[in-house]
Amino acid sequence: MRLCVVGVGYVGLVSGTCFAEAGNHVICVDNDARKIEGLCRGEIPIYERGLEEIVRSTVKSGRLRFTTDLKEGVDNSDIIFLAVGTPMASDGSADLDGVCAVAHSLGTQLTDYRVIVMKSTVPVGTHETLSRIIRSHTSVPFDYVSNPEFLKEGAAVEDFMRPDRIIIGTSSQRARDLMSDLYKPFMRKSKRIIFMDPASAEMTKYAANGMLATRISFMNEVAMLCERTGADVELVRQGLGSDSRIGSAFLFPGVGFGGSCFPKDIHALIHMGRDNDTEMSLVEAVWRVNTLARDHFADRVVRHYAGAGAECTLAVWGLAFKANTDDIRESPAVYCVRKFAEAGLRVRAYDPQAGPAALAALGGNFDLHTDAYAMLDGCDGLIVLTDWPEFRTPDFAAIRQRLRRPVIFDGRNLYDPEGVSRAGLEYFAVGRSACAGRRREIPLTSAVPQTV
Repeated sequence: MRLCVVGVGYVGLVSGTCFAEAGNHVICVDNDARKIEGLCRGEIPIYERGLEEIVRSTVKSGRLRFTTDLKEGVDNSDIIFLAVGTPMASDGSADLDGVCAVAHSLGTQLTDYRVIVMKSTVPVGTHETLSRIIRSHTSVPFDYVSNPEFLKEGAAVEDFMRPDRIIIGTSSQRARDLMSDLYKPFMRKSKRIIFMDPASAEMTKYAANGMLATRISFMNEVAMLCERTGADVELVRQGLGSDSRIGSAFLFPGVGFGGSCFPKDIHALIHMGRDNDTEMSLVEAVWRVNTLARDHFADRVVRHYAGAGAECTLAVWGLAFKANTDDIRESPAVYCVRKFAEAGLRVRAYDPQAGPAALAALGGNFDLHTDAYAMLDGCDGLIVLTDWPEFRTPDFAAIRQRLRRPVIFDGRNLYDPEGVSRAGLEYFAVGRSACAGRRREIPLTSAVPQTV
């Protein structure tokens, strides 16, 4: 098929590239000329595993190309995907200025029937607003489809190529048939294409993210209670996840959720509730707990080093909001580093991908390093804030040798307390006893003996 994808951000670039990989001819359109010029040169603006290789191969094959000319995309496509950003406005609502502007442009450029598909996450009722805008500019027939994305950053290519399900919201049989044909290559293992009306499709995306965020916040709240009662949240998680009615996904406690989706969508749900005279009390609580989880962990670290001030230097592993991405939007790691700096603690940090973006976001108030181990030399503790694979099985002996004060604060519960303790490290995790394998407090002025 011939496809046009408008908006070459995270969702648009991944979607367009994967559609091209499946044999479609795709034109990606964006009004950011610098981004388009970079893509034409093979420069990928985001980090996502496997994406760069597919972009280059599909561009070389001629199935994927990039342009700033919307008319070129419209004239050379059968289906037009809208993947324009819908950032959070100051009142918590989704800012639809971008998608509305594209709808106006589409209305003036349609010359023949097209299926217009919304990939962006938009409030319920947007299908009516955009359809009305397009119809105000043209008498050319078109069908509107709501087709929300369910991509996990860090695994987006895999999610797109082998989706759990495809949601298609449309009242048109013609559009339904076209969308079914488009997605058939992605449904070889599973036939889970679910059809519904556009409003229900729009709500499904928000409800899904709201549910996942709720699970995370629930476990973070349980973890804070475990710390007070002496229970081990890791054992609780295993017991809870073994219940077939509940399952184990999204039950890992930590420093809270972040990224481009959950925070924005939680606030949009709250705002939609207010607009429709419906109190979203559970969703509001989810966000409060998420903020509390970040503060709780950061405050534990700050209290531990109380009074040390500028004499204390912390090593931080991880700045992205999650592993396998360079995205720092609403990152709990960035939030914690900011709190450490505000408390007067010096910070050295390392992240495989997100370092430069985090440094810019925090105004350069920490030292960015490119070697995860060398930066530990003389530090008074290691703070783990992102669950990158390279952090999951570290050399604890090397960590113990390099740190001036052998302490680990694990914001992702990556390690076995017994193993960390045997390496001679004091270990603080989330929702586990106050300190597993606690050892004698080592004064900040005492150097740790170096082993050969």
